[in-house]
Amino acid sequence: MDKDNTQKLQPDDFAMALQELDTFVDISVDDLMQLHQSAEKFARMRTKGSLRIVTLMTQPVTTVQPNCSLADAAHILVTAKISGLPVVDDKHQLVGIITEADFLRALGIPAHHPKHSLWQTLESMFKHELQVREPEGLVADLMRTEVITASPQQTLHQALDIMKQHEIKRLIVCNEVNHVVGIITRSDLVRVFFDHFKTTNKDISKG
Repeated sequence: MDKDNTQKLQPDDFAMALQELDTFVDISVDDLMQLHQSAEKFARMRTKGSLRIVTLMTQPVTTVQPNCSLADAAHILVTAKISGLPVVDDKHQLVGIITEADFLRALGIPAHHPKHSLWQTLESMFKHELQVREPEGLVADLMRTEVITASPQQTLHQALDIMKQHEIKRLIVCNEVNHVVGIITRSDLVRVFFDHFKTTNKDISKG
C-alpha cells in the first residue's frame, strides 16, 4: 500500500487495539495516542540524526590555493557570502583553512577572539576608530593547517559531536584521498532541527 493511501489512525483504532490485547492494561486511549505521537517524534529524530553528512553538505565548495592573495581571498568571502575558505593544493587536496575570523585578527580588530560571538566582535569594532587596510600577503601566510574534517558517510549526529568537541562552526568534508567534496556548517544542522520542528507542529495541527 502506498504511504499516501495509509489510513490516519483514529481514537477508535487505539480503543480496538487495547481490546485486542485481551489483558488488563492501565492506560487510556488518550494515553496510548500520546505515546504513539511521542514514539513517532523520536523515530523522526533518530532518522534525521542517522542521515549521512553527504545528504546535507554544501557542494561544490569554493576553495583557494595557498598562493592566492589575501585581498583576493577576502573578496571571495564577501562576494560568495561565506565565512570560511578551504585551502587546497594543485591536486585539490586539503592543506588548510582561512576564515573571516583569521582576517579580523590579521586586521587588528580589537578584542576579537575565537570564542567571542559575532556580536561581541561587531560591538568592539564600533567602539573603536579603526584604520581599515587591505590585507597584504598570501593565503599561505594566514591560513591554519590544522583542519577538523569529516567523511561524507559520517552521520549528522557525529558531525554535531565533532563540532561540539572542537568548538567549531563548520566541518570540511573530505573523501578517502583528502579531496574536499563538501562543507557542513552549524547552520545546516540548525535547519534540520527546524525542519523537524515544522514537521512535528504540522502533525499536531492535523491531530
